[in-house]
Amino acid sequence: MLRFAANLTMMYNEVPFLERFAAAAADGFDAVEYLFPYDFAPDDIARRLQDHGLKQALFNLPPGNWAAGERGMSCLPDRREEFKRTIDTALVYARATGVKNLHIMAGIEPSGCDLQLLHRTYIDNLRLACDRLGEHGITVMIEPINRRDMPGYHLNRQDHAHSVRAEVGRDNLKVQMDLYHCQIVEGDLATRIKTHFDGIGHLQIASVPERHEPDEGEVSYPYLFDLLETLGYAGYIGCEYRPRAGTSAGLGWWRRYTQRYTS
Repeated sequence: MLRFAANLTMMYNEVPFLERFAAAAADGFDAVEYLFPYDFAPDDIARRLQDHGLKQALFNLPPGNWAAGERGMSCLPDRREEFKRTIDTALVYARATGVKNLHIMAGIEPSGCDLQLLHRTYIDNLRLACDRLGEHGITVMIEPINRRDMPGYHLNRQDHAHSVRAEVGRDNLKVQMDLYHCQIVEGDLATRIKTHFDGIGHLQIASVPERHEPDEGEVSYPYLFDLLETLGYAGYIGCEYRPRAGTSAGLGWWRRYTQRYTS
């Protein structure tokens, strides 16, 4: 049976962030993820996880100035020192929450940039992060993101991500495969899952093209869930979608899946 994590950045927006942990647990989730925890004290988040019996599946390193459009800095040569500091910041939250997967965003390619320099910077920073975070038993994730939603994002294809992983050469670097982004950029999801399966450390889902619950649109998630079970996928699947209406009311797709194992 596959394991799912509620994404508290997109789900349960009916209540303030720190109340979303209780809401997810009440609906039956045993794990959560979100983009960033840094607006809240580490102990406050850790307390919510403990109080509601939740596992922290994933969150991202600080991305820079998100409100100004920054989406990470690990490929940006002039942000190397700041990137190093984001590792320290994330570690404080990782120790508090017990998370073992941290996503490092690549960043937006500057206009007129030297792509080879960006690539070398990205590789060097990922090696640094893997070595430092690996000392704490943490796996680093990189995620291809489509350029329709995030124009100019440095990493947007599965084959690119897995070639980066091979070049970095660290066992604790994995690819976070968001099936929503992958379908928009490349499609052929089942084949890509099978091709890259050994390098996938985390999965995320949403309908395409609307990014709602995974029970509509052009992707057959029941088929992909069966495939992942057959392949023996053991990680979490993050529900990184925007509910059509109320979050709890939209969980019929998940209840239908879990009923296969409880009825």
